[in-house]
Amino acid sequence: MPKLNQTVLIPGILAGICAAFLTLGATAQSSMSFLLYAASAMPVLVAGLGWGNVSAIIAILSAGVLGTLAVSPIFAVTIAIFTLIPAGWLSHLANLARPASELGGPDDLMAWYPLSGIVLHLCALITVSVIVLGTMIGYGPDLVSQLVDVMMASVQTREASFTPDATALAQTKTLLVLMLPMVQGGLWVIMLFAAYYFASRAVRSFGKGLRPREDIAAALRMHRNAIFIFLGGIVLTFLGGTVAMVGAVVCGTFGAGFVMAGYASLHHRSKGKDWRWPVLVLSYISAVFVFPLLLILVLGLSDVRSTISLTPPRKPDNNETKP
Repeated sequence: MPKLNQTVLIPGILAGICAAFLTLGATAQSSMSFLLYAASAMPVLVAGLGWGNVSAIIAILSAGVLGTLAVSPIFAVTIAIFTLIPAGWLSHLANLARPASELGGPDDLMAWYPLSGIVLHLCALITVSVIVLGTMIGYGPDLVSQLVDVMMASVQTREASFTPDATALAQTKTLLVLMLPMVQGGLWVIMLFAAYYFASRAVRSFGKGLRPREDIAAALRMHRNAIFIFLGGIVLTFLGGTVAMVGAVVCGTFGAGFVMAGYASLHHRSKGKDWRWPVLVLSYISAVFVFPLLLILVLGLSDVRSTISLTPPRKPDNNETKP
């Protein structure tokens, strides 16, 4: 086997094994399952960012095979849709580059796929993933009603005198039908972007990776077209039924993108200011409340643009791709 193939194959297989063990650990440890599922994207991202698309594909296939053997084909398909494929696609986009002259820039520089486009793709991928997985498990008002009834029964077992108000319980069930996919989609976007960030840092730390280091605070903004998708999701939530649940997912995923962009904008605007750290700490602590988080969301909505990183051309290798 040629040395190049070994260089691509071995990291891909190791990344797939690592991703599979993280997902299996998530199924065994419920308290850490969300973090472990998100962390399972990092090995695929490291393989893709460091060794290219072929290595990322090998990692996805390896993790899928191990997931099938250890649990079931459905489990393998689930982790592939929700984590592995989005991670592989993000690494592919991050490695895309072209001469800056093709975009009207200097002849001696390379232009990299903008971070705003990467986040836009991430939001879209997670939207599709949540909708597909919701369809697979039969998510809807009936399932939510059953979950709430189980929780109420558990509470009544511990507190025999507890009697929930029927009207309030019905309103809670209706609210949760939209809130659960919205929150899940939003948190998953944030967790996968965090995995991308740490994976890119890890790849650069051992001298691999094609994409140059970026100033995330300056570059992380949402694409302007994402505003129309986000507003469309808000409109869909008022239509009721399955359409409303789809709209809730869109609001959660793209809203999370704008929240991340808002925090990045706040970091960028506060550089060199005396009030930087008090404001940043307060903004993160208050994010558990709705109104402060809405202010960050508005900040992200007010600053939409695409920032393209430009670097001197590198010696081409077989891992580079061009859009």
